[in-house]
Amino acid sequence: MKFKNKGFTLIELLVVISIIGIITTLISANLNAARERGRDAQRKSDLYNIRTGLRLYYNDKMGFPGNNSSGQILGCGTGGTTACEWTEEWTSGSTTYMVVLPNDPLDGQSYKYQVETDNESFTLSSCLENKSDDKGVITDDVSWCSTGWMYQIIQ
Repeated sequence: MKFKNKGFTLIELLVVISIIGIITTLISANLNAARERGRDAQRKSDLYNIRTGLRLYYNDKMGFPGNNSSGQILGCGTGGTTACEWTEEWTSGSTTYMVVLPNDPLDGQSYKYQVETDNESFTLSSCLENKSDDKGVITDDVSWCSTGWMYQIIQ
């Protein structure tokens, strides 16, 4: 009697499972990198929008708003000197500069704003996740930016 082989051998099954595991690992690594790049793109867009709000503020007040030690903008409230909270409306007096002042896409991180003493220039900073971003610069402040790679707008 002759047997006809109708199934897979154990070796064949192990090889197929290993290949599926390798492919899954590669796909998930690429998916995570794509998410990081997407969040970094959102950060850059947010900083440009904040820059626009700061320019509008400058046009109205003839100077950029101050900042506190946490890197928040001090340009909110009736008098225009209260710290603006990320994810809330940026209103100074009766003027609204941004309906929502954006915050970093990751919880636990936020943008930093630093105005120069002359109130004529500022720096906006964001911590980047993707260290291969060619627009990033090195930062030594790893307490704020764990990757050591940030994006800045210097005006």
